[in-house]
Amino acid sequence: MAFRRTRPPQPLAPHGIPGHLVEFVEALRGQGISVGPSETVDAGRVMSVLGLLNREQLREGIACAVLRRPDHRETYDAMFDLWFPAALGAKTVLDDDEDAEDSPEGLPPEDVDAMRQALLDLLENNEDLANLDERLQRMIAQIVEAHGRYNSSRGPSYSSYQALKAMNLDDLEGRLLAGLLAPYGDEPTPTQEQIAKAMAAQRINQLRRMVEAETKRRTAEQLGRDHVQMYGVPQLAENVEFLRASGEQLRQMQRVVKPLARTLATRLAARRRRSRRGEIDMRKTLRKSMSTGGVPIDVVLKKPHPARPELVVLCDVSGSVAGFSHFTLMLVHALRQQFSRVRVFAFIDTTDEVTELFGPDADLAVAVQRITREAGVYTRDGHSDYGHAFSSFMNTWPNVLSPRSSLLVLGDGRNNYRNPELELLAHMVNSSRHAHWLNPEPRHLWGSGDSAVPRYQDVITMHECRSAKQLASVIDALLPV
Repeated sequence: MAFRRTRPPQPLAPHGIPGHLVEFVEALRGQGISVGPSETVDAGRVMSVLGLLNREQLREGIACAVLRRPDHRETYDAMFDLWFPAALGAKTVLDDDEDAEDSPEGLPPEDVDAMRQALLDLLENNEDLANLDERLQRMIAQIVEAHGRYNSSRGPSYSSYQALKAMNLDDLEGRLLAGLLAPYGDEPTPTQEQIAKAMAAQRINQLRRMVEAETKRRTAEQLGRDHVQMYGVPQLAENVEFLRASGEQLRQMQRVVKPLARTLATRLAARRRRSRRGEIDMRKTLRKSMSTGGVPIDVVLKKPHPARPELVVLCDVSGSVAGFSHFTLMLVHALRQQFSRVRVFAFIDTTDEVTELFGPDADLAVAVQRITREAGVYTRDGHSDYGHAFSSFMNTWPNVLSPRSSLLVLGDGRNNYRNPELELLAHMVNSSRHAHWLNPEPRHLWGSGDSAVPRYQDVITMHECRSAKQLASVIDALLPV
């Protein structure tokens, strides 16, 4: 049997290979991956040496040339699959193929049970799907073509959800697990069972990723790369919005804390070196002018000794902004050496100090989890109450803020229509040397619903911090010199 293409494939590289590489680099920049002219030239040299015959070698070679950070690899791989696809059109099985009837990819698409059994046989007999021959790839292409195709408003498209639903991966994983446990008899040991479960889950996850990759490839051919880039390419961890991030994305964002902290610390050190020029030291200048007949040719400047300020962090840890607060606390903790002292206070409707949870040797992931379990951050209904939090903070720690301290408030300012205690916040701001509020919500939502942000903006400087990249820029601008 054979699957016929609905339309001839469009030219993959209408501007030639050099033009195609330049367009690929521009697409990477559009996703936030910094690729300069020198890296582009290196990528061109890689292509001239490796050629286009081995796609995986080409993938690795260009990655070595253009990537600077390992956490950008997932986004790069998705973009590479779009710009250097494994095939064009449907991966066909020819009618005159001698083994077409016996091969699993030659099964009729309506025979779903036979397809599942063929997939099961392939999964059981191959430990690593990445090194599997093209039989599995062609079978997945057949399933996507038969069960993932649908007609959208923009024309034919493909859905990984429909294809995966037809495959019924839960049932497939159970049958795969049973096959992996069969050699151990009726009573496998707990270790054998655990290993088999891990292997079954790993192979099913690999299969799911292969289906999603095939779906994106076919969708890009029908609707264009731009459509898939918008919805199907994972964002860089530093560009994911805090309030929309999944649990896995938040874990990925935690891995960028240390690189961001190192970058910010380096910038701060450079600014401090540039700011060493102080006021004129009249005594030393006049003494030095004795060698030039009393003419002060060489001016001697005082060396300023800027004191590192204290930092007081007041953060909302309620469910709506917990991810943002936790990430910011990790970033502040990584920058603690830039301050003489850091004190951290958490609140939902009541404030409690959690500084001891963020010691120099503390596990940050554990520390942020302990806040809501061990700290007294709520005493009422568990909904955010900024006004009561400010009141409890000032009543319990009235002398924390001073002219040497910088106040940093973290939260979305959604006060559930309660008293915002503006006068109390104004007193806190006036008691501090600097005061800033970091808000993870988009600016156009400030003031909507129960948001008291417009009223708080009259009292304290507020900054939009929707992603890790935006947060780093704000922190970089606010760090003391």
